[in-house]
Parts: sequence; structure tokens; C-alpha cells
Amino acid sequence: MKKYLITLIVFATINLTFAQETVTFPNQSSVITTGVPFMLIAPDARAAGMGDIGVATSVDGFSQQWNPAKYVFSEAKSGVSLSYTPYLSKLVNDISIGYITYFNRLNEFSAISASFKYFSLGEITLTQGENDPGINVKPNEFTTDVAYTLRLADQFSMAIALRYLRSDLRIDQVDPNADAANTFGADITGYYQSEEDAYNDFNGRWRAGFAIQNLGPKFKYDDGGRENFQPTTLRLGGGFDFIFDEYNKLGVTAEVAKLLVPTPPELGYVDTIQDGDTEPNGEQDPNEPTIIVSGQDNDVSFIDGIFQSFGDAPGGFSEEIREFTWALGAEYTYQDNFAFRAGYFNEAEDKGARKFFALGAGFKYTTINVDLSYLFSASRIQSPLENTLRFSLTFNFGAGEYDEY
Repeated sequence: MKKYLITLIVFATINLTFAQETVTFPNQSSVITTGVPFMLIAPDARAAGMGDIGVATSVDGFSQQWNPAKYVFSEAKSGVSLSYTPYLSKLVNDISIGYITYFNRLNEFSAISASFKYFSLGEITLTQGENDPGINVKPNEFTTDVAYTLRLADQFSMAIALRYLRSDLRIDQVDPNADAANTFGADITGYYQSEEDAYNDFNGRWRAGFAIQNLGPKFKYDDGGRENFQPTTLRLGGGFDFIFDEYNKLGVTAEVAKLLVPTPPELGYVDTIQDGDTEPNGEQDPNEPTIIVSGQDNDVSFIDGIFQSFGDAPGGFSEEIREFTWALGAEYTYQDNFAFRAGYFNEAEDKGARKFFALGAGFKYTTINVDLSYLFSASRIQSPLENTLRFSLTFNFGAGEYDEY
């Protein structure tokens, strides 16, 4: 009798065990999201015309966005740059990004720089009824930063940038407890540029750069709100300048980038037999808590998130590799007065699917540089910058004061 009872208990336990099922929530996205994503948009036409690259390209007025360590390689003493980028221009005409930078070489070995970036989401009218005239609000975000660059060797420099960030997207007319989010961040960058070497049919120069951008604490819009990661990003790039003669030069550059932010885990629950059921009911009941099916918990500090971001993808190593974006760009210049550019940017389908070609051009008149670029989407998901023409303007002061090339 005891044997039959034990056998019955064993079979009941086995049936109950196999009746339980781990269910993963459908339609989960593996795209990594952060706060203030506008910080990842290329604000200048030169970088945009080469596929959103800039960490290892030659120095220009907008190096503050990509790699301020390049400023000590500028031939100009100082400069001011301005740019304007329409956003979602096919839908609205009042969403845009404005950007202004300033740099000054203090001497042969150091430079200081600063920038201000403003993202306007246009004017929005809030109404509470058909006859309500409503009120107009203008959500916006901005950053301001300063950087110091130091030349550590003839061909290598590093820079540190400190940034203040303000995101005013929560509307207090809708949520009285809402407030603008404020936080700070930092960049650490480096740049290498070789001497000009002679090859068989041309001269050449190597370039390389790295940047760890937007290092800083998470932020939220109210005391009870969700914390948002900053778009902390690792950028690595390298390039080579083909110097055919004193008039013609071709620079080619490649860059990879990765968000140093945790990957969202796959979530689900264990579907068990409830009272009155003979099998799992296929729905999450109150006593079936949400669990992590694959991946790691991303409710961590920004520092832990940086290290976790290299090994927490639910799909393992292959998914970690897909989290890198890559871009290729080329720039042909004639007499340092005219430039023609082209580039391609690629992101994995399940990580955002940003894929686009870019074209650009620029010309220099005395101490003024004018650049423009145009983007062609190559993805099934249309880019917000599709068919957008971007303009940049740079004023150089003390041109030729330093001899770097």
C-alpha cells in the first residue's frame, strides 16, 4: 500500500512539474533605449555627409561633438561653428537641432572648447475639449559643455569634456508633479595623427581616435518616475589620408560605436495550474510574478551598466556583436577649398535598423567654411532625417598660425 502511495505522489509531482510552463511576453524589443537620444544625432553637415562619423576624421570646428582631442591639431588659432538640422521635416516644420561651438588653441600643446546644443520639439497645442482654445507649450532639451585638450606627444592628444544636460519634455499642465530633468555628464577622448609619410605614388597620413561619451548618472522627471540612462557611447575609429599632390587629397575613415547601456532582458512568467484548472491557463495571474527569462536585470547604476553592457544580451555573444554600429566615409578635397563626401551607416535590423547613405559637399572662402549634407535611407524603417538637407558654417580666426600639416 505504501509503494502505491509513493508512486502516486511521484507521478502527481511529475505531472505538476511538466504542467508548469515558462511563458515569454510577446513583441518584446531588443532595441536599447536611453533618455535624451537627440545627443546621438550628428548636428554638423561634414560628419553627416560621411555617414555620421567624426571620432577619427581630421580636425574641424565641430570636433567638440565627436572628439575634442583633435583641436590641438588645428592650424587655426580659434573658430566658431554653427549648424542647423531640421528633424522630421516631412511631417512638421518646427522640430530642429541647433548647435554652436567655439574652440581656442592656447598654445602648441593645449586647447579649450565649448558648445551648446538645443533640440526644439516645436509648438504643441493642448486642449481639453472641442471648444477649448488650448494652451501652447514648447518642449525642448539642451546641453552645454566645456572641454580641455592636452597634447601628450607630437602625434597624440587627449581631452576631457564636462556637460550639463536639461530635458524639459514633461508638461506640467498635464502632470502637476512633472519637472524638467537635469543631470551632468563627461566625455573622455583621444586622437592620434601621424606625420606625413612618403609611399611609392603618394604621401599618406594615418589617423585614429576613441571616445567614451555621456558618462553620467541616470535621471528622471519626478520622484516616482522611471530612471533613464544617458546615451553613454563608445566610439572607435581609424582612417588614412591619400595625399596625391599639393592639390588633391582623399581621406577614408571607418568607425564602430556601441551604447554602453544594458540590453533589455527577455521577460516572462511561470504559468502554473491554478485552483479549479487542470492545466495552465495561458494568462499571467496575480500570483505569477514577472521574471527574467533571459538576460540580466537592467535596473543598475550607470557604472554597473557600462560593464554589464558587454555581456548581458539575451542572445549571447552574437547579439552583443549586433549591438555595434559601423560606418564608412570618404572625403575628397581639392586645394583645401572644395570637398566632396560620401558615407554609409549600418545598424542591425533588431537593434534599430538605421541604415543610410549620405552625400555631402563643402567649400572654403578665405576663413569661412560652408558645408551641407543629404541623407538617403536604406532601411525598411524610414529615417527621421530622410531627404533632409543640413547646413553648417565655420568661421576660423588666426588661420595658418599653427603648422600641423
